Amino acid sequence: MKSPFPGMDPYLEQHWGDVHTSFLVYARNQLNAQLPDDLQARVEESVGVAIDDRIARAVYPDVRVSEQQDEQAEATGSSAAAVAVAQPFVLLLEDEPRTERHLEIVELDSGGRVVTAIEVLSPANKVGVEGRAAYARKQQEYLEAGVNLVEIDLIREGDFVLAAPQSRIPSAIRTPYLICSRRGATPGRVELFPVPLRSPLPNIPIPLRPSDDDVVLQLQPLIDACYRDGRYHRIEYRVEPVPRFGEEDARWIDQLLRERGLR
Repeated sequence: MKSPFPGMDPYLEQHWGDVHTSFLVYARNQLNAQLPDDLQARVEESVGVAIDDRIARAVYPDVRVSEQQDEQAEATGSSAAAVAVAQPFVLLLEDEPRTERHLEIVELDSGGRVVTAIEVLSPANKVGVEGRAAYARKQQEYLEAGVNLVEIDLIREGDFVLAAPQSRIPSAIRTPYLICSRRGATPGRVELFPVPLRSPLPNIPIPLRPSDDDVVLQLQPLIDACYRDGRYHRIEYRVEPVPRFGEEDARWIDQLLRERGLR
């Protein structure tokens, strides 16, 4: 089943961990069908920063130290003395760094030299001072290594972190979602692809080596596959998406979903 939205479905943002993982795998497969024989697209992992302490403790716990309570808890109440109460084994938990995934196109004949990195942004990149700082360091590493960097931002939560200076982006292309591409051979030049809410996702060029032609990444089939295979037709569309849209877009969303019989 297909999403009711023509392009990006904003309700998928609340399921981004699952969508992000699937999106990368489908994108890898699409790219590998087009790449020269000596290049390969891979899903790679790196250790990132948890979004905030509350989320880290709730979702990514790890065991650090354990302690056994040796003393019997003091009983309270007149009948407590006659009841044997089991004593717990207490575990103290600490936060575990979050594993972040991205795509790399590598050159096989040179031992895996990274030609292009494709970052599909997640809240961990955009929310929180540490997460944004860690992502900025990664951007700088790509720049210094001469690696092509393609950033795909399909979530609205968090701050602007793309390689393009936000202040220099014309208002006409400040869409809810945005894609930024910076070629390693021309680091002072970035290519921006607006992604309006009401339009299908674009097909974007993926730069390779200077001697190679670009390959094309078709984004809409990727999101369509994420929606279909993730069984997201069961999303509750009667509630507002999070983060909320402005008044004009909210009216358009309401009308669209009513026309589809989902509100």
